[in-house]
Amino acid sequence: MNKLLTETVSTNWYLLLQNVLSKNNKYVQLLEKMLENERECFAGLQDIYPPENKIFNTFNFFPVEELKVVILGQDPYHQPNQAMGMCFSVPDSIRIPPSLRNIYKEIKSNFESYEIPQTGDLTNWNKQGILLLNTSLTVRQSTPNSHSKYWKDITNSIIEEISINTNNTIFLLWGNHAISKKKYIDCDKHYVLISKHPSPLSANRGGWFGGNHFKKTNEYLVKLNKEPITW
Repeated sequence: MNKLLTETVSTNWYLLLQNVLSKNNKYVQLLEKMLENERECFAGLQDIYPPENKIFNTFNFFPVEELKVVILGQDPYHQPNQAMGMCFSVPDSIRIPPSLRNIYKEIKSNFESYEIPQTGDLTNWNKQGILLLNTSLTVRQSTPNSHSKYWKDITNSIIEEISINTNNTIFLLWGNHAISKKKYIDCDKHYVLISKHPSPLSANRGGWFGGNHFKKTNEYLVKLNKEPITW
């Protein structure tokens, strides 16, 4: 995994991630063994997503000191060509997933002039200092949450290291899974916004629409003399 970091992470996030992996060496070993076994057992039957060179993709767009926002997702999309190492984001060629459609609808309600994109690629968010972090960074094809227990301690540690090593970061926690990670965040030095998950099953029951997280995020950034996000 350290070799993978060296080959795929080109920013100073590399140092934070390397520290996390060193601290969690026993979990890293279990994770690497599981991935090796799955590649062998499911070869030609089920792939692992995203591709290796995209596992840490969200850390490649800006240095740690330019972090503004962390959005926590659960695990990568589990169908071919969807996962790109950034939560909620899919490549241009892929149909926009239902959760992301609800995210776009909520942004539209926050900003009247907002035009809903025709793409689900959120690279532009990443480039503005938003870390799109899943709590499991890999998944087996057609098997949601298949790798979650192997990544849990590692990504919990990543969240904790971000909390320790940054200031005034805005954490957007959507749904019970993301909200459960609040305990790894120092709420005295960061902003934490909580809501229901944007998936249709959750959002349609209330608690997602009307949360105004995107407007509030930009208000916090202006208060901090930082450039607001162009959603």
